[in-house]
Amino acid sequence: MKALVTGGAGFLGSHLVRRLSSEGATVTVLDDFSSASPSASDLPAEVVRGSVVEPPPLPGPFDLIAHLASPASPPRYLRDPVGTLRTGAEGTRQILDLAATWGSHVLYTSTSEVYGDPEVHPQPESYPGAVEVSSERACYDEGKRYAEALIHAYRRTGALAAPSIVRLFNTYGPGMDPDDGRVVTSFLTSALAGRPLTVFGDGSQTRSFCFVEDLIDGLMAVIELRIEGPLNLGNDEEITMLELADAVEELLGATGREYHPLPDADPKRRRPDLTLARRLFGWNPRTPLSEGLAATADYLRSLP
Repeated sequence: MKALVTGGAGFLGSHLVRRLSSEGATVTVLDDFSSASPSASDLPAEVVRGSVVEPPPLPGPFDLIAHLASPASPPRYLRDPVGTLRTGAEGTRQILDLAATWGSHVLYTSTSEVYGDPEVHPQPESYPGAVEVSSERACYDEGKRYAEALIHAYRRTGALAAPSIVRLFNTYGPGMDPDDGRVVTSFLTSALAGRPLTVFGDGSQTRSFCFVEDLIDGLMAVIELRIEGPLNLGNDEEITMLELADAVEELLGATGREYHPLPDADPKRRRPDLTLARRLFGWNPRTPLSEGLAATADYLRSLP
């Protein structure tokens, strides 16, 4: 298989590139390296530097286009909200046009953020979401929602055959940028440095964390089976931020906590309904949180 991975130098993208390559695919990466993983320097792929908004020449055609290009950490997408929206909208249109020309199977990684601050819990794929379009976070949420709508439009007009849309819930593991601002890296880097953990709000808000290798297993199954979706992928073991802080302190020792106001439109609860993934291919994340946190902490210790 010949595959193009947009955003292939990012945290999740670099893991997908390595898995595809290990299973015999010839991989090309398109990435502007604005949010690259620290481990992206030795990817087993041809790397093309550039943006999906204005793609440079690419060595197509490709059998598969895995479209992952987008900033995913809140501090990064909030720094450039217009650029984030353009990546989701114009960038996705550019990639879909290439896929239509080449007859490529498209895998699009959407996000649990399309559900906003959900009024339904856990969140099934049928839930339309509750995104506040005037909030700071909307640049990311609405960019992903628009991209999903665009993919459906291309499918309905016959330009794409059976594109796959996967909604990813919080993913963590080795390869994350320690400065990306997501809660797992924030807690671990603070604890490793002996600094207090920064907790937003009262810490009662919940998330569901999936180890990256488990998530890649799910993506590979979607690619193999050509599941259209939208399809939730993640871990449905829900924990509060205080429980996550407890787990980090159990692993690395207590360094204290500092409490700050909740960010704008921060979801109170987040947990995927995985009924569909389990029915289609027996999805079941395997890595316990304690094991995944230990592996991520070891990785962070190894960085210069």
